[in-house]
Amino acid sequence: MSLYPPGMGMPAGERLGMDIKRAEQSLMAAKQLAVRAAGLTVPQYAALLVLADNPGISGAALARTCLVTPQAMTVVLKNLEERGLVERSPHPWHRNVLETRLTESGRAAVAVADERAVVIERAIADEFTEGERATLRELLARCEQAIGRGTAQL
Repeated sequence: MSLYPPGMGMPAGERLGMDIKRAEQSLMAAKQLAVRAAGLTVPQYAALLVLADNPGISGAALARTCLVTPQAMTVVLKNLEERGLVERSPHPWHRNVLETRLTESGRAAVAVADERAVVIERAIADEFTEGERATLRELLARCEQAIGRGTAQL
């Protein structure tokens, strides 16, 4: 149930979306600074990190895991392949699917980037108790569900 009658606005100071966006932008700026030492962008780092745990994953599955569009992932993978950080080859059975794997240079780049990005993740984790981290995850999941319900009403 909404706190505000239909058609009535919501005061800016009560809108949680700006707080969520501010935290997300701070995180992305910090991660960009962290992964820059490896010559990567945050989307490139995310792709390499997922590939490290999922060798041979398709571009479409990689896009879903990294929460970007397949078109955006195509650009990321093209840049990573041109730099020699990943290699792509046809799947043995599904010839129209390309498998993507890290090269030695890709493994080295993600190792450098991840060592620095983990500093940011630890700083966040250290701010909260284990229970608070679990609660935060639950609250963020509820935010995501609420956004979905709100979107359905548009």
